[in-house]
Amino acid sequence: GSGAERSGDGGAATTPRDDDPYNMLLRNELLGDNVAVTSRRGSGRHGARGGSAGGGSGGSLFQYRVSPARDAPASPFSLSPVEADPMLPAARRTQRKIPSVPYKVLDAPALQDDFYLHLVDWSSTNVLAVGLGACVYLWSACTSKVTKLCDLGQETVTSVCWAQRGTHLAVGTSVGEVQVWDAAKASLLRTMGGHLGRVGTLSWSGPSLSSGSRDRTICMRDVRSAPPFTSQLVGHKQEVCGLRWAHDGSQLASGGNDNKLFIWSPHGTSPLLRFSDHTAAVKALAWSPHQNGLLASGGGTADRCIRFWNTQTATALSALDTGSQVCNLCWSCTVNELVSSHGYSQNQIVVWRYSSMAKVATLSGHTMRVLYLALSPDGQTVVSGAGDETLRFWNVFPQARRTTGDEAAPFSRAYTVR
Repeated sequence: GSGAERSGDGGAATTPRDDDPYNMLLRNELLGDNVAVTSRRGSGRHGARGGSAGGGSGGSLFQYRVSPARDAPASPFSLSPVEADPMLPAARRTQRKIPSVPYKVLDAPALQDDFYLHLVDWSSTNVLAVGLGACVYLWSACTSKVTKLCDLGQETVTSVCWAQRGTHLAVGTSVGEVQVWDAAKASLLRTMGGHLGRVGTLSWSGPSLSSGSRDRTICMRDVRSAPPFTSQLVGHKQEVCGLRWAHDGSQLASGGNDNKLFIWSPHGTSPLLRFSDHTAAVKALAWSPHQNGLLASGGGTADRCIRFWNTQTATALSALDTGSQVCNLCWSCTVNELVSSHGYSQNQIVVWRYSSMAKVATLSGHTMRVLYLALSPDGQTVVSGAGDETLRFWNVFPQARRTTGDEAAPFSRAYTVR
């Protein structure tokens, strides 16, 4: 029984004895005596268990452990608090299941089918920015409210990028300008020139903003200073279609339509590293949040490869032929996995486990190449955009805390961004 023994007729409790099984168990667990536990009632359910419940330390109380093998298994109905039931199945790691359909679909009329543009970005304050034609729209993932941030009139939006704090949005235009907007106030803070062609890619690092253009140059800007740019990087021979700052701001990666991948210092004007392994345009770039200096890049239709680089040792690590145009790459911040979006010919989204590059999931649904990809601030959801004029939200990565509300609800109808 549990507690001190009582007399059979319900009388007063007897004085506990040193050879009482209950006291022996307590001594084993609390004092580490490692006393063999035997029952005074013969070969009952606690009979002859040796020191399996104890061990030499008192720190194992209430800790799960695997029961040692015995000649005769205990009763499956045993309620012993200090020993795992051998009849229960061992704990097994369950494989994560990624839903094969998006939980929300938004209509995005006039979302351009242009490989070289970046028209979707998700802020740290959970607001999605989408460039549609001449306008930028903001969609709140918390309230599902849609607001128009700006209308460029005769110009076209060619790129959008949120600053890390999620309060300011950079907008690249078809005439080579970069605008910085205060999203909460819907006010234009400044307009910066410096390019002779459209600005197809943008990337922030603190107050520093870099822009890449069809004019083949990269403008380095500090939004706190008056000049439109502090320096101009010249290296690519064709349009700059990919830019991404490392998480610590120590390096800037750029990809071009010349099939080149360059790594730049924030203070220099010549590339630190030049990689020429890709055989098509390099738009997709993603820095690992798990390892400094680990960069993933993706090539276009003629290349189809995801390549990995160690920019600290200037070495190529590995390459994988995905079988289709690589449009975007995004690394998970919660697990060591990354997601890629693709164009010709399968228009799919693939989740990969690094570094084995085993496929975790393949997601289909877009009817045109998946040119745009962004990660939610909680690290769980990716949104994909395509020339089929839809935005699709996928639950892909795990997170520490369970999401609630509208983000976790499965989609049941189409929504529109405007």
